[in-house]
Amino acid sequence: MNRKQQFAEGTITNNPVLVQQIGLCATMAISTTLFNGIGMGLSVLIILTCCNVVISLIRKIIPGQVRLAIFVVVIAGFVTIVDLLLQAFVPALSESLGVFIPLIVVNCIIIGRAEAFSSKHDVKDSFFDGVFQGVGYTLVLIAMCLIRELLGSGTIGGGLLNGASGFITLDGTGAGIRIFSDTYAAGALVLPFGGFLTLGVLMALLQHILSKSAARKAAKEKEVSD
Repeated sequence: MNRKQQFAEGTITNNPVLVQQIGLCATMAISTTLFNGIGMGLSVLIILTCCNVVISLIRKIIPGQVRLAIFVVVIAGFVTIVDLLLQAFVPALSESLGVFIPLIVVNCIIIGRAEAFSSKHDVKDSFFDGVFQGVGYTLVLIAMCLIRELLGSGTIGGGLLNGASGFITLDGTGAGIRIFSDTYAAGALVLPFGGFLTLGVLMALLQHILSKSAARKAAKEKEVSD
């Protein structure tokens, strides 16, 4: 498969959150600080890629009647591995994300890619599909975290960056870099309502960009045909 096309689909034209609109609960729930966003995004990327590879390897011997159950078992195995690694090496992130790490087992992004892609394609294509879809998910999380944290509390990099020095910390105590006083911040953006609002704006923006791109492409094709 064309890697550029796969990359474009994973990050833009078939983005799991903004276009497919799956995995929304965790996206809105944890996207309050950059620390959470990067941690969750990388966790999903690793689990998605590993699951895609394994499911692609065994796809020809999976009975169709129990394929979803087998997908869940494979996903649960990798989720458990990642969860234990986070608890051991980045306990602050594990505590901050809480139940949303175990809930990756039923994340529609991973189950959806297993059903729609890796169960029908070879290992190489499935590997890149997992990477690119994971990158697309991570980018959306980072964008939402930056927007909500900046406008909702006046900082960026909360939990990850240690104040004005900008030093990276993995213990979740980083105060972030203060951009403006929280007196002028829209505190509602760090509440659940802010997750819905931010996600809706990003979806609308991407759809506007895609529609404009499609219109330009159609216009060029019309000029060529004329």
